[in-house]
Amino acid sequence: MNLYSLMQKRTATQGPIRVGVIGAGKFASMFLTQALNSEGIHVVGVADIDVPKARGALQRTGWPAERYAAKNFTEALRHGTTFVTDSSADLIQLPQVEVILEVTGNPIVGTAHAIQSIDNGKHIIMVNVEADCMVGPILQRRAEAAGVVYSMAYGDQPALICEMVDWCRTVGFDIVAAGKGTKYLPEYNYSTPDTVWNYYGFSDEQLASGDFNPKMFNSFLDGTKSAIEMAAVANGTGLTPQDEGLFFPPAGVDDLPRIYREKSVGGMLTRRGTVEIASSLHRDGTEVDRDLRWGVYVTFEAKTDYAVQCFAEYGVKTDSTGRYGSLYRPYHMIGLELGVSIASAVLRGEATGAPTGFRGDVMTTAKKDLKAGEVLDGEGGYTAFGKLAPAELSLERNALPLGLAHGMKLKRDVPKDGTVSWEDVDADETLLAVQIRRQLETEFRSEMLLAT
Repeated sequence: MNLYSLMQKRTATQGPIRVGVIGAGKFASMFLTQALNSEGIHVVGVADIDVPKARGALQRTGWPAERYAAKNFTEALRHGTTFVTDSSADLIQLPQVEVILEVTGNPIVGTAHAIQSIDNGKHIIMVNVEADCMVGPILQRRAEAAGVVYSMAYGDQPALICEMVDWCRTVGFDIVAAGKGTKYLPEYNYSTPDTVWNYYGFSDEQLASGDFNPKMFNSFLDGTKSAIEMAAVANGTGLTPQDEGLFFPPAGVDDLPRIYREKSVGGMLTRRGTVEIASSLHRDGTEVDRDLRWGVYVTFEAKTDYAVQCFAEYGVKTDSTGRYGSLYRPYHMIGLELGVSIASAVLRGEATGAPTGFRGDVMTTAKKDLKAGEVLDGEGGYTAFGKLAPAELSLERNALPLGLAHGMKLKRDVPKDGTVSWEDVDADETLLAVQIRRQLETEFRSEMLLAT
């Protein structure tokens, strides 16, 4: 509750927190527009392989040209301006930078950036949830050993859900479920970049006027992004995904305490202490009343009869028993809120959510009958979608993590809705991301065996 005052003290005594940004897409743009007027943050550099794109992001988000006209990092540090570069390595290696924001969205590249940042003594804010759910537990351990913070991005839904779960446990409630809302129907699992705009209802005029990436939008629609984010939440909170993955039951905010409880008491969950998504659409396609499409929630149970009485006295919306309640936040502001993670890492040495184990995973699942010789095209593409699973189930199936399902050639056929395994693909074992993932699987297989 005192981050802002800590930032003021830090700025007065040591100057602003020095930040490097890798990737200049939508999330980064939202952060940059806030950083522009934050006295406590100095964006020393923005790295993107497309420098004109990065400059365009700064211009679009309100930055005067002179603020990002620095010709090198030395000039940027001397004058409090920003250097735009195509070299992420140079930015990561700059001694004065304290925090790296990894915002590329590419799990393979993001893993490399995280390793480099940690090895160079930088705190790393992993906006790249794709990389976090794939290898985050190993990255967190590596960061802890190096004495730096590895953190989820505040403003993105996983970090906000982790915050709600932390609140719940701190005040003494039992966690029943936690998650977020989204727009979902079962047929969306098989959506492709060719069909995505029909599902969203965007007109040709709308598409022509904006920066719309069909694969990115499709990953939100086909369930992949939800699986990725819920795996990250499971790994960060200790909640365990249901064996079936996600059911996406339709639910409005007033339905949360009733639907997000166990089946044995009339709810929709096959497991207590899990993650689940609230669809903003009924299965017939009609809209849910008071939906949670942009928000996050946690459902909890009172432990005592007196707490149940207090729920009633203070107007807590509950299920029919009066024991189950929910807290929700109706929306999240993504990159606009990222300053909380930066300040928390530097000033408190704390993450705004981070993996504490390997409990959830995203299995590559065929969208259609796939044939040997086909090349997987990754998140939001034509060939596969991501399905959430408990980590033990994913390891048992030797499932290929969705984050690595881009550019890998199939060695044998995989039927529609089948899990793509490591044995099904010709994996490039020289990739750092593959090596780190192999390390994760080896370490946690051993830990799970010891636990049993």
